Amino acid sequence: MKTIKVRNVELGAGVPKTIVPIVAKTRAAILEKAAEITKLPADLVEWRADFYEDLFKIPELLETLKAMRKTLGETPILFTIRTKPEGGEVAPSFEDYSKVNLAVAQSGDADLADVEMFWGNTDWNGAVSDVSAKLVDEIHKTKCLVVGSRHNFSMTPSAKEISGTLQKQQKANADIPKVAVMPTSDSDVVTLVAASVDYKGVADRPFLTISMGPRGMVSRMACELSGSCMTFGAAGQTSAPGQIQVKDLKDALNMIHNAQMA
Repeated sequence: MKTIKVRNVELGAGVPKTIVPIVAKTRAAILEKAAEITKLPADLVEWRADFYEDLFKIPELLETLKAMRKTLGETPILFTIRTKPEGGEVAPSFEDYSKVNLAVAQSGDADLADVEMFWGNTDWNGAVSDVSAKLVDEIHKTKCLVVGSRHNFSMTPSAKEISGTLQKQQKANADIPKVAVMPTSDSDVVTLVAASVDYKGVADRPFLTISMGPRGMVSRMACELSGSCMTFGAAGQTSAPGQIQVKDLKDALNMIHNAQMA
């Protein structure tokens, strides 16, 4: 499997990397949180821009992003608009979703952009949406990387379906395929990890998988087993159920990594 270098962070090598989300609504609160994160063991920062009050005012959004970049220095930034069908705060048209993502990618201030790869398709056995695949291609023209994502906040599909979803995202040229699902039983957590291990056998790039909620918390620490290259930790407020405070998460990841190396 190839690794991906994002600024000074190599994904797919060594200890799995930690991502801390920013979910504030105003520019002032966003920059305050960014400054706080610089003092924490975060490898990357995700800007969950669906919480931002000026999300669809592109000039204002880009000014905020530029200020974030100045505050965060060389810490990589993942830009994410999570839509309501996938657990987010907004329900934009694809045209608006695409315009914002492309403007951010073209700015050069974000290193990765999250693209929901199955836009409008609720069938877990369905194909990647044509509009999503086209957006991936357009973002790549700017040299920005793409996290291709799919979320299910109600249940956990079968291991075959999860692995298949990751493979479809890989085929559609997402740089980092991502799947996040909700467990309703302990066996669902095992299903997510098993699917990740299965996909790892055919993956040619780093990927990210999560079993959400308190029950799935172990999946956020088991990255070295499952093959997931990153995991989300929190700095106070969480952006998804089951997130662990980033310092505790980093300690757990290092402990597991060191045990593997012993």
